[in-house]
Formats: sequence, structure tokens, C-alpha cells
Amino acid sequence: MRDVAVIGIGMNRWGELWEKSHRQIWTEAALEAIDDAGVDHVDAMFVGCMSGGLFMGQEHLGAMLADQLGMGPIPGTRVESACASGGLAFRQAYLSVASGMHDIVLASGLEKMTDVDGGAATYALSTAADQEYECFHGITFPGLYAMMARAHMAKYGTTEEQLAAVAVKNHENGSKNPLAQFPMKVTAEQVMNSVLVADPLRILHCSPITDGAAAGILVPLDMAKKMSDKPLVKVAASAQASDSIALHDREEITWIGSTAKAAEDAYKQAGCTPKEISFCEVHDCFTIAEIMVTEALGFFDRGQGGKAAESGETALGGTIPINPSGGLKSKGHPVGATGVAQIRELVMQLRGECGERQVKDAVRGMSQNMGGTGASTAVHILERV
Repeated sequence: MRDVAVIGIGMNRWGELWEKSHRQIWTEAALEAIDDAGVDHVDAMFVGCMSGGLFMGQEHLGAMLADQLGMGPIPGTRVESACASGGLAFRQAYLSVASGMHDIVLASGLEKMTDVDGGAATYALSTAADQEYECFHGITFPGLYAMMARAHMAKYGTTEEQLAAVAVKNHENGSKNPLAQFPMKVTAEQVMNSVLVADPLRILHCSPITDGAAAGILVPLDMAKKMSDKPLVKVAASAQASDSIALHDREEITWIGSTAKAAEDAYKQAGCTPKEISFCEVHDCFTIAEIMVTEALGFFDRGQGGKAAESGETALGGTIPINPSGGLKSKGHPVGATGVAQIRELVMQLRGECGERQVKDAVRGMSQNMGGTGASTAVHILERV
């Protein structure tokens, strides 16, 4: 297997992009990544998209977007794993380059979610849950994560104040991100007094519905050394794991087993420990998700993620900065694009390009992107060369 570097990244401003089609949104990010890499072609491309058919009425995205890019003969592949689609599209691009199958590969993610009403969006997202055993009985993702939150609170003493601390921190970071959908700061009081969605989760505990895309260009590390004058960023680890989709099939609903397993494999590949990670982008679709993920990644003991957020350990100046981009909560969550946007943030941080939200002395970054309530997880570790 060859060493692989990320030499180009792209992303547009996320939000409710009424005036742009899904192909426009994707092409903007793809061309920006190509320009950033300084290449004039790609050998293959992968696009993560959870539900193009339900959100946009468009499937067959791999071929369509390869043609849209003007590179139609190349293989274009759509990757789906619910909200982990982007992370797994990046993983497929990585494996394509590492295996020697292709030299210059575009990894991308896309979702256009706001062209349908709230009910249709809820239905589309619910396809990532167990239709027969969960959705048939009326549950939605806010309800599923609310159950996870209540169980975590009952078992470990996690508090509503600790949940709010995650939202406050991520909006503080997002206020420094010019591409974030909701770059405004919030207070704990605002979070705790916002509209109740599914007890104990309120609207400011939840990530939004978003239109957006992100992209990256991957090449062999040896090639990158010859073609890029930017600081080099190497993919040190790429790991994937799965779990049952339905919560009731899991041994413990306060533990995201797929994330723990993927992280274990990633640390082994990179030859490092959680203490050697400079910062991490995690899948905070709900504030309780960030708390549980930081525990599964090994940054904190089980049940201690909420206390860590409340004490400032996960803030930009803390022991392990979490979501310096603002995370899904502030940056936005176009589900198929999120995993690739996390990679973009890792590359920018490791290049030292993040301005006010720059993590000091960042040498190794991690991303964790998951589908549903953690039935699928992609974990990546990138290093500054």
C-alpha cells in the first residue's frame, strides 16, 4: 500500500442555497479542490450522498457529476452509508490511491436537503434508522438520540448544562468559520430555553438541515512532494466499522461501539494513542452524540464526556479541541458532505490556515463520521509531514 496525501480541498458556504442546484453546489467544491491541488485532471472520483433520490429526485450521481465536471470517461462512484457517506467516500478514494489503482482521485460529498418540506426531510433522514422496528412505531432521530441522552444521564449523571456546553462551544468555534451555516454565538441559557424537540433535546442541541458540498484531492505521497508547495498532509489511518442499526439490538445504548472499533483500528494504523491527537472533528448531529463519541474515541472515560465539555477540555485551548470548525451544530450538516468537510478542516488545521480557530501546534488530526445512531462509522487520522 502506498502512502497517500491530501493536496487539495474545497467547500462552499453552507446553508439554504435556494438559488443553486445540487450539481452547481457540488461542482463549486470540486473545482475549488482541483484548483487548490493545482491539477488539471483526476483519474477517478467518489461522491458521498445519503439520499439524492428523496431529497432531489436524482440518483446515478457518480456518472452525472463526472460528466458535470467535464471528465466523463473517468469512473465516478456514488457512496452511501447514511450520514457517514462522505467519510466513506473519502475512504474509498484513499483506498483507490493507496492500492495503486489510481494516482489522482477526487473525494467529495453532497446533499441538498432544503428543496423538500420538513416532513419529507424527516422521512428521508429516517431511512438511516431501522424501518421495521423503529420508524414503523413513529420514532425519529431526535427521539432516538433523546433516548440515548436520557440513558447516559441516568447512568453517568450527565446534565442538561453539560449538553448545553457542547452547543455553546461549537457555536463559539463556528463564529470563526466564514463558511458556517449558523456562525452566531449562543449562551447556555439560550440553549436550555430553546424549543423542546425530544426531551431532553432542544432545538439548539440539534444540527440543522443544510445544503452543501465538500471535496478533496488525494495523490500518492511521493507524487505530492513533487507537485505541491503547500505543507503536506498525509493520511495516517483510515478505518471503518459497523453496529446494529436499531438501538434495541445493542448491548449498551450509551456506547457507540462502531466508533470505538474504528478508532481502535485507526490508532493501530497510525501508531499513536488518543493522547497524541492534536484535535478532532466529530459527528455532533446532537450534543449528546459529541459527548458519547469523545468517550468512544478514548479521549475520556465512559460517562466523563459531559464533564469534559463543561470544564473546557474540548474548547480550542483545551486538552483536546473538539470540532474547531463549529461541527455539524454550527457549520451545518448536509449529510452526504459532512465527512469530507471534516477532512477539509483537518487539512486546513494541519497546514495552519484556520486563522482565529487555529489549533496551536497541530500535528495530528482525527475525524469521526457516523451514520444513523452509530450503525456505521468512518475514522481518519491525518498528519502533517
